Amino acid sequence: MNGTIKARIESIFDQVIKRNPGEPEFHQAVREVIETLGPVLEKHPEYAEYKIIERICEPERQIIFRVPWQDDKGEVQINRGFRVGFNSALGPYKGGLRFHPSVTLGTIKFLGFEQTFKNALSGMPIGGAKGGSDFDPKNKSEGEVMRFCQSFMTELYRHIGELTDVPAGDIGVGTREIGFLFGQYKRITNRYESGVITGKSPAWGGALVRKEATGYGAVYFAREMLKVRGIDMEGKTAVVSGSGNVAIYAIEKLQEYGVKVVACSDSAGFIYDPNGLNLDTIKQIKEVERGRISAYQAIHRDSTYTAGGNIWNVPCDIALPCATQNELDEESARTLVANGCIAVSEGANMPTTPGGIKVFQDAGISYGPGKAANAGGVATSALEMQQNASRDAWTFEYTDQKLQTIMRDIHRDCYETAKEYGMANNYVAGANIVGLKRVAVAMLAFGII
Repeated sequence: MNGTIKARIESIFDQVIKRNPGEPEFHQAVREVIETLGPVLEKHPEYAEYKIIERICEPERQIIFRVPWQDDKGEVQINRGFRVGFNSALGPYKGGLRFHPSVTLGTIKFLGFEQTFKNALSGMPIGGAKGGSDFDPKNKSEGEVMRFCQSFMTELYRHIGELTDVPAGDIGVGTREIGFLFGQYKRITNRYESGVITGKSPAWGGALVRKEATGYGAVYFAREMLKVRGIDMEGKTAVVSGSGNVAIYAIEKLQEYGVKVVACSDSAGFIYDPNGLNLDTIKQIKEVERGRISAYQAIHRDSTYTAGGNIWNVPCDIALPCATQNELDEESARTLVANGCIAVSEGANMPTTPGGIKVFQDAGISYGPGKAANAGGVATSALEMQQNASRDAWTFEYTDQKLQTIMRDIHRDCYETAKEYGMANNYVAGANIVGLKRVAVAMLAFGII
């Protein structure tokens, strides 16, 4: 990278910090992307001339709104709602809604920025967005969750539409919440516009495989990374952080491929089972009872529960961080490498810190960043949009085949692009460059808008 381009990239990043103070996660996401783009700017000077990177770093729209609702005691509660439309060059905004007390504008912006590249990588005609609220659905009654969702959609409905912005689920937003949100949208608009939201139940317009897609996709990506190295997954040992949809279905697919998954976690701690996790037990605890993963130990006596421990201390060949951002730091990365880990495929968004990424890359670990490895979820959401638009319903097997093809294509594009730009096996650079080029082509075609 020549000095002029390096100075320009630093100037862009300084501007991002100045315009977006107090948003470290957004700053981290932007730096991780633009640090890899020097070779692209050298090859495509028109990107600099028309300030493509500067424009991509600035959301097209940011919406913040009040969400008042009444709890079961009759007390009025106030939460804050967000929807950030980052880039619509490739299609209508597309990205999930996250309901979690940690949600801030900065969180949503980092997720929306990542989503722009992830959606471009999927090859589907969708732009990037994200939304959510600092509402916590945990320990809330069904009625409280419903009333919150109805209040949230009472404001959000005016900003979305199947040709404008299509939300989906994320942390804290599953089929139940999507149902309440869509029901309120239908009630307000008097339209059964099923394509306005994805992650729906297959009983009323949802796609089969959507629930499984992000976890399955992360495993498909890991399989492709190992395949180019001539390594078979079968017989390997894996650790998967988290125990929500992404983690559960990553575990399911890993086990299907003959991988022994020995540990998973939730926010309170992690469970280790040397015999391999019993997936039926985990599904019962997390999907049916909505309980804590610690309950697993009472059923499987050979297992060990560690409260507040570090799951990455458990030795494994394959690691799938599927919980939340920045959960895997530099020290944990060093531990994984020392214990013989050969591949990391991110099921969550930006779960590895910059220091951790560097450790993996320096060690020659096959490292799949979230924007590539977990793109299966949004890709299947786009497949759901296709089915809604055509009033069609596909089988599980047909949809899963499409998902596998998409994940193979994403891997191929990242792998070959990294090699083309002199950064062989650097999936971070490959993913960023592919995503940028696809968005840039459309932005240049549309002029300065």
